[in-house]
Amino acid sequence: MSGTPTREQIETARELLASLGDFGGHVKGDDIAHLEVHGNEVVGAHLVPGLQVDVDELDDGIEAWIHLDKGARIAKPVHLCFGMLPTEGLQKIVMHVEAEEDSFASVQAHCTFPNAVDITHKMDADVVIGPGATYEYFERHLHGAEGGVIVVPRTRVHVMEGGRFKTEFELIKGMAGEIDFDYEVDCDAHSTLDMIARIIGRGNDRIRINEMGHLNGEGATAVLQSHLALRDDARAEIYNTLTASAPHARGHVDCKEVVQGNAVAKAVPVVEVNHPLAHVTHEAAIGSVDSKQLQTLMSRGLDEDAATDLIIEGLLG
Repeated sequence: MSGTPTREQIETARELLASLGDFGGHVKGDDIAHLEVHGNEVVGAHLVPGLQVDVDELDDGIEAWIHLDKGARIAKPVHLCFGMLPTEGLQKIVMHVEAEEDSFASVQAHCTFPNAVDITHKMDADVVIGPGATYEYFERHLHGAEGGVIVVPRTRVHVMEGGRFKTEFELIKGMAGEIDFDYEVDCDAHSTLDMIARIIGRGNDRIRINEMGHLNGEGATAVLQSHLALRDDARAEIYNTLTASAPHARGHVDCKEVVQGNAVAKAVPVVEVNHPLAHVTHEAAIGSVDSKQLQTLMSRGLDEDAATDLIIEGLLG
């Protein structure tokens, strides 16, 4: 990436980031790497030593190559912002990520569609995390009050020996619209996987989550978590699959959903163990908010709605 942004690009980037409000947390600075993409146009970018990013602008989005040099330690979070300000359109993000041996980066990605009526946001990513490397990816969505967004993230990850991958997907502001989330991660020996999804579904939101982790190497560990709160007529299907096929591989699946009104949730945790020295556990719970917690909070002066919101806030962490 090169070149000085135009005045129009600077203004678009400013509007895009302003739509995040206080909720966003997108940060810029001379020592902070950042990239802003509006539709299919890069409207702002800055890199730091040890991090390489190349971007091609496509007809309906971008294709990006993100590379962490061997041994590079990016001290401050890398900030990405993807979004669209118009009411309609398609944004496709294709990402190729390689974190070389013993590198580290934490990425904060914000996806914002404040005016959406009919917008589709697709992301296809492949990630390779080298031996001893750590790559963290936190994706936070901010949608408008009317929904109008279809979100389709597809990610495939390979964590090599001793590597670590942590990812969080969060949508708790605005209506989700439609979400079809699909992550699959292969873990080599002594690697670590942490995968968390936190979503609030409202109105007629439709949510589908498919998380898969494969503990293929000795001593690999993983935790898959899905925490959802659904109200009104929202619907959600959650599929969490964790397989362990090597000695001393350890994993846990945690799936919790709170439903209110006419909302419906379906959770399907699948654990598969293919080695006598491996161990995987799971926990799934669907229902209303805990009545004892509700009564305790109401006894302290909160009304039922405020108490319920506080319990859900705790569930979503």
